[in-house]
Amino acid sequence: MRHPDRLKHPDRLEHRAAYFAFDRFPSSKGSAVHIAQMADELFTRFGGGLLGAIGGDDLPRYQREGTREIARFDARIPNLIDRAEAFSGWVADHLEPHLGSLEVCHVRDPWSALPAVPDGRRHKVVYEVNGLPSIEMSHTWPWAAPTTLGKIRELERFCLERSDAVVVPSRVIGDAVQGLGVPESKLHLVPNGAEVPGETERPDGAPPRYIVYVGALQPWQGLDVLMRAFARLADLDDLRLVVCASVPERRAKPVRSLAERLGVDGRIDWRFELPHREVAAWLAHAEVSVAPLTGCARNVDQGCAPLKVIESMAAGVPVVASDLPAVRELMADGEQGRLVPADRPAELARAVRILLEYPEEAAAMGRRGRRKVEQTLTWARSRARLAEVYRTVTRPAAEERMR
Repeated sequence: MRHPDRLKHPDRLEHRAAYFAFDRFPSSKGSAVHIAQMADELFTRFGGGLLGAIGGDDLPRYQREGTREIARFDARIPNLIDRAEAFSGWVADHLEPHLGSLEVCHVRDPWSALPAVPDGRRHKVVYEVNGLPSIEMSHTWPWAAPTTLGKIRELERFCLERSDAVVVPSRVIGDAVQGLGVPESKLHLVPNGAEVPGETERPDGAPPRYIVYVGALQPWQGLDVLMRAFARLADLDDLRLVVCASVPERRAKPVRSLAERLGVDGRIDWRFELPHREVAAWLAHAEVSVAPLTGCARNVDQGCAPLKVIESMAAGVPVVASDLPAVRELMADGEQGRLVPADRPAELARAVRILLEYPEEAAAMGRRGRRKVEQTLTWARSRARLAEVYRTVTRPAAEERMR
């Protein structure tokens, strides 16, 4: 049965490629930046495609740009599990018209993967694992029952086993995926990347001297640690903290309440849901960029490649980040910035203070960070790796057509 949206657009194309993600797109979050790059590579290779993602608010349910289509799931379902299951059914409906032409379906989560991996399919499935819901949901949905998380873990195993290739952004999450039974031969490391910006003008309203945090505000991001560290820098009365939050202002209430209790709220500038192109300027003109990720299982056991770290390096700003395995894949202590123990405000404050006291060395770290991105962590390099994954999984079919 065709999805109602399909009936409203009978002239839609039959695609060779599809990309599905249980993520809002577009948005100011790092996941949306990643989706834009990966989907563009997929659609460039296959002459267009269908992108299915989460919508809502003012985002249209359907868009078409030439041979590319975007469909958005916007059902308002409060319960996360119920919403995920409904999304999975929605993906199945949107895949159905393309099953005769589809060659590659790229997915980012088990809800997208399940309808893409049935028996008898002709298309290949590339499963990109940036996080494991069986681990993530214990943090995002703490009241989830252990039995529910166990069922999600089995769903992950099932979808990973039936996928033709598994893409991971870091060796850390690659190890976690192997722990679910995925053979190393099916794993492909495609790290996150960044575009190295040119000269940027100082943002309007930027304070003369500031450190910056970029990203979302979930507990595992460590904003509480950052606030406590910033309180220890109260003697630096000309220093401000700029928080470029990728989420709406209403979600900042817990962190802002903590800042008030610590007495630092008057020294913090908040910027919410900035367009991605504006974030680079806030990074480039900062003294230090801070990534205070906590030492929870979400960051340690399945750590991805934090975009905030890569984009800070690309902007040429030194980084103070938590010393976690996934972060060590991107930067080295004393080279592109400083690594400090997670969940330690005093250590975080001390590292920031040292960089502020030695600006020449801090600037050198920033230059080394930019150079590392230019040499190893550009989106162009990441996309070339992804293109090779697509070539690998479709080669048998291509060879068969040539016979």
